[in-house]
Amino acid sequence: MNYKIIGKYIKDLNFNIPNPKTFFLLSKDITNYKINIDIKSNQVKPNIIEVLTTLNLTPTRNDFERINTKIIFATVVELSDKKKIDRNEMEKIILIDVPSSIYSELRTIFVSLFENCGFKDVKISENVDFKKLYEMTRAQ
Repeated sequence: MNYKIIGKYIKDLNFNIPNPKTFFLLSKDITNYKINIDIKSNQVKPNIIEVLTTLNLTPTRNDFERINTKIIFATVVELSDKKKIDRNEMEKIILIDVPSSIYSELRTIFVSLFENCGFKDVKISENVDFKKLYEMTRAQ
């Protein structure tokens, strides 16, 4: 392995239901929202990168009340300095390997927020094929 995870933390968390009407509509129609995943990275130091994996929920149609639910989970990764990592391998570490290794923990936190607010029917995939997402993005 050309990297190791040296730290993980919640970088940003927003869970805002603006009013009771939205709460009741959301609890009735939670299936009308979809989960979005976004991955970004920042170089912190030589051989140290921060991978930011974001989950948020958005309505599938424009006529639904908007809630603001977003979690940004930061993973600090140390790259091996024993050999040079090329661009393709770096992309795979950032977009496949790191998200695959932290997704379960991130999902648990996100689902827990909903469950603690009374939403028991939040369906967020237990597994995400980050390799498939990466390949689809590259094909575009």
